[in-house]
Amino acid sequence: MSALTERLGLPRERGPRVIVVGAHPDDAEIGAGGSIARLVAERPDADVTWLVLAAADPARAAEARASAESLLAGAARVAIELRDLRDGYLPYQGATAKDAIAEFAALSPDVVFTPRRDDAHQDHRHLAELVPQVFRRAIVLEYELPKWDGDLGTANLYVPLTGTEASAKVAHLGAAFPSQRDRGWFSDDTFRAILRLRGIECHAPDGFAEAFVCRKLVV
Repeated sequence: MSALTERLGLPRERGPRVIVVGAHPDDAEIGAGGSIARLVAERPDADVTWLVLAAADPARAAEARASAESLLAGAARVAIELRDLRDGYLPYQGATAKDAIAEFAALSPDVVFTPRRDDAHQDHRHLAELVPQVFRRAIVLEYELPKWDGDLGTANLYVPLTGTEASAKVAHLGAAFPSQRDRGWFSDDTFRAILRLRGIECHAPDGFAEAFVCRKLVV
């Protein structure tokens, strides 16, 4: 497979600056965990800031921190930022959510991972609306999250994963978030099924891929 960082046009003269934004502790891992792991493996000089806004519950916050530390273990610099906004109420908390993201505007990231703008969950959708307001020059990759609402749509950017990478992602999710195991949708079958379906759509060599929406890409 071709190098992800080269296909995205990330800088070679310095470490790429990456910001990962999630409303909840497991969002980014579910939507983009394989791509993020692949990016860090390709570019161990990466500078990664990991931001989770609704991490008020101590147990969930601990899961979020441990998960990010594990996933980003190979990166040159990692900053894990957890905020205590109320889960399910991000759009209704005034300027707090935007202020939390705007704290990192000066980092001038090359790429930002965020939920999709058409996500049916109001927390996810709100973050997707805020991110391009704050990071005007970054490549914004909007990841998808399965849920009861059935809002999976059409993607326009795919990141193929090897079978090993796909299995590692699924295993990581199961190990990193034990608090979610009683949720009907949080299962190995769910995560592998989405990877397989997206892999079919892009003819991935090993049959697995993560899918994103990228609304603007300058080449």
